[in-house]
Amino acid sequence: MLNATSTTVKTILIADDDADDRLFMIEALRHNGFRHEVKFVEDGEDLMDYLTHQNGFTADNAPFPSLILLDLNMPRKNGFQALAEIRGNTVLRRLPVVVMSTSMANGDVVKTYEIGVNSYIVKPHNFNRLVEVINSLKYYWLETVQLPD
Repeated sequence: MLNATSTTVKTILIADDDADDRLFMIEALRHNGFRHEVKFVEDGEDLMDYLTHQNGFTADNAPFPSLILLDLNMPRKNGFQALAEIRGNTVLRRLPVVVMSTSMANGDVVKTYEIGVNSYIVKPHNFNRLVEVINSLKYYWLETVQLPD
């Protein structure tokens, strides 16, 4: 099991088209002492290109993530479509995917779980709460659970 003293480099991949949300996310990660890699993509197309090393993404600039934080409402390919593609891909399907969306609609929650999301979180409306949520995610997904290689 991985623990807080593990030297394994981890990567969080955040798919979110909102620049402010990306900035708040990186600050919340830093606030929680996250010293590993954080990568960003702005839509579902880039997410899939990143994960499959296409269109300029390579193993050097797009390391395989330990966790994906996925927004639902993005241009070109939304979070639902990207999640379905990830879960339909035999290489990618085991990746932990946590939806972080402003949507509180029960239909969105149900749909993402039906597709295979690991967790659904409504984006907090203030920074202090975001820091708490990110701390929980970091502790659970990157320091507690045993994930397949």
